[in-house]
Amino acid sequence: MRIVLLPFLVAVVGPAIVHASEPLLDLQVGGASVAAEYARSPAERERGLMERTEMAADHGMLFRFDDFRRHCLWMKNTPLPLSAAFMDEQGRIVDVIDLEPLSKAIRCSSEPARYALEVNQGWFERNGIEVGEQVRGIPGE
Repeated sequence: MRIVLLPFLVAVVGPAIVHASEPLLDLQVGGASVAAEYARSPAERERGLMERTEMAADHGMLFRFDDFRRHCLWMKNTPLPLSAAFMDEQGRIVDVIDLEPLSKAIRCSSEPARYALEVNQGWFERNGIEVGEQVRGIPGE
């Protein structure tokens, strides 16, 4: 698990890059690693990556949904091109989608999901990650 020194980093690199108020999760997706912010409350999920203008290549945001069902995402006020993997309750990827910047189109998982992991668009493809892969490092709730 990585710890972000928020006041120092915000002063040095500015608020557009660093938004985590808690330590980042160290997730393993296939053979790749992602340092992920964790959005588990309704307010955190609603805010997501809105208004972010950049994100490090190996960073992302993990969303935990309150219920296990098909879930949907959109890109309102989110200028970053993103890809999202939806995962079941065990962290197995059940769907991967691309999300277009600032789009209000609603994109839903093809199967029930408990989690979604948003990363820079193309990250899953570049790392050879496909449906069925396991995401490790998701906190037990």
